[in-house]
Amino acid sequence: MSEMILSLNRTRRVYRIAVSTLFFLQGLCFATWASRIPSIQQQLAISDSMLGVILFAIPVGSILSLLFSGGLVARFGSKKVATNALLSYGLFLPVIGFAQSPVLLIGALVLFGMAGNVANIAINTQAVHVEAKYGKNIMASFHGLWSLAGFVAAGIGAYMIGHGIVPLTHFIMASTAIVAGLAITFQYLLPDEAKGAVSSRFFVKPDKALLRLGVLAFCCMICEGAMFDWSGIYFQNVVKANKDWVGAGYTAFMCAMATGRFLADWVSNRLKFQRTIFLSGLLIATGLTVAVSLPYVATAILGFVLVGFGVSSVIPLVYSEAGKSKTIAPGMALTAVSSIGFLGFLIGPPVIGVIAGAFSLRASFTLIAFMGLLVAFVIRKSSLATS
Repeated sequence: MSEMILSLNRTRRVYRIAVSTLFFLQGLCFATWASRIPSIQQQLAISDSMLGVILFAIPVGSILSLLFSGGLVARFGSKKVATNALLSYGLFLPVIGFAQSPVLLIGALVLFGMAGNVANIAINTQAVHVEAKYGKNIMASFHGLWSLAGFVAAGIGAYMIGHGIVPLTHFIMASTAIVAGLAITFQYLLPDEAKGAVSSRFFVKPDKALLRLGVLAFCCMICEGAMFDWSGIYFQNVVKANKDWVGAGYTAFMCAMATGRFLADWVSNRLKFQRTIFLSGLLIATGLTVAVSLPYVATAILGFVLVGFGVSSVIPLVYSEAGKSKTIAPGMALTAVSSIGFLGFLIGPPVIGVIAGAFSLRASFTLIAFMGLLVAFVIRKSSLATS
């Protein structure tokens, strides 16, 4: 009996390491591209306005892939789709490096965005099934490895830039590492799940529970988008930070989010899903309120740290909960929730810009604080409805 338990623990640990590797490779791939955006802009002599148009290509590709990513996972299984999509994601890096004009770059980035989002759905589906084998929350630690990969890739990118290595060479090296990682990892992934009647359907209507999870993801991803795109500008224009400290808010947010994801499983296993999300919403609202009310370097950094800890657990736990749906296959459920959430990531930054133009950037960040309160309100209402 003890040998069976030992064998089971060893097997699920292997699955966990394999899926963790997929998250790390996916984060490494995206951050490798992101770290060389300034180099590519300079290499192709792209203006700031044109760069804004080009960067929109990735979300366009992601949106297009939402039309079929869940159906692919349901029809062919998460192992096959995750492996092939991540392989394509990595191989598109050199294609981006080869692009010699803005038009070709846009085309490559649309495909890059499509492959990345299909990989995202399939990899998270693998994670849902591995988590089920553990019988406790481990999803946030997977997402923590994605964040960790971002730091690693940023460091490698800085080294490549400092040594004058062109993006194409850098991308070929990263692509080779990703392909090698997949070749080693593939055999240790969770076997493809059995396919049911839902596997032939590429579109499903989410139920109320999934819609509620989608709203939580939507609010959280608005907050994340604001931090990614506007934190530096907030420190520059509102906090009036010295140029050496302009990036401090973004760095503080990213470090807190990565750290929070490695702690979130421990917290959620003790507080449970609803209390953890409620606390996360309050942390987001509190952090942004501090940053808006006290726009000084130290207090703004503190506020951004609270926001980072707040958003760290929401998406992983929401994905985990969606994957437990009793009415829809995990891949389809994750697609439904991530589709709603991604809208927040897409429209959030432009809305902030509009409000900042009409009123002020502080007013925009006040709206983001309200999104944190909305997270707490939605989960609290859900708790009362099910109690």
